[in-house]
Amino acid sequence: MSYDPPRPAGRLLLTPEDKGAPARRRRLQLLGLGERPEPALDAFAHRLAELTGAPYAMVNFLHEEGQFFAGLYTPSAPPAVRSDGTGTLLGRSLPRDHGFCPHVVARRKALALQDVGDYPRFAGNPVVDEFGIRSYLGAPLIDSTGMVLGTVSVCDIRPRAWGQEGLAAIKEQAARLVVRLEGREDGGLLL
Repeated sequence: MSYDPPRPAGRLLLTPEDKGAPARRRRLQLLGLGERPEPALDAFAHRLAELTGAPYAMVNFLHEEGQFFAGLYTPSAPPAVRSDGTGTLLGRSLPRDHGFCPHVVARRKALALQDVGDYPRFAGNPVVDEFGIRSYLGAPLIDSTGMVLGTVSVCDIRPRAWGQEGLAAIKEQAARLVVRLEGREDGGLLL
C-alpha cells in the first residue's frame, strides 16, 4: 500500500487514501455497527485500557467522512491540562485526518508508536496538540472476508515503550473481538 502524495496542509501528516470506506460502511451496517455507542464495546475498551495501563482505549470504525468510537474508554478527568488550565476529553468521533487509526486501516497491520514526536509524519497530527497524545498502539479488525472493519487502539499522554508484548496483546485482542463482531450476523451475542 502507498500513501497519498504530499499535499500542502501546513503539517507533515498525510492521511492515507481509504478506497475501501464505502464497502466497509455497508459491511458495518450489515453487522449493525459504527453508528452508535455500544455498551459492550465500551466495556471491551475499558478492559483494553486495564490490560495495557493506557488512559485511552477505543474500538474505532472508519467511514468516508470520519471515525466513530463505538467503544471508548477515557479517564474521568483529562490526564493532561493545557497551559490555559483546561483539558480536553476525547469524544466519540473524529475527522479522518485526526489520529493514527486511518494508517492502521491502510496498512492492514498493527502500529506501535512509542513517541509520536519521533516520527515527523505523525508528530503534526491534530490529536497530539488537541489531546496531548504522545504514544499509540493499534491493530486492525480484519474480518473473515478480509475486510478491515476498523481498529482497536490505546493511547497515552506520555511516551510508552509498548514492546513486543504490547504488540502481541493488541493483535490478540483485535482477533478476539472480530470473532465476536462477526457473531452478530448469526444472532450471536457481541461479548
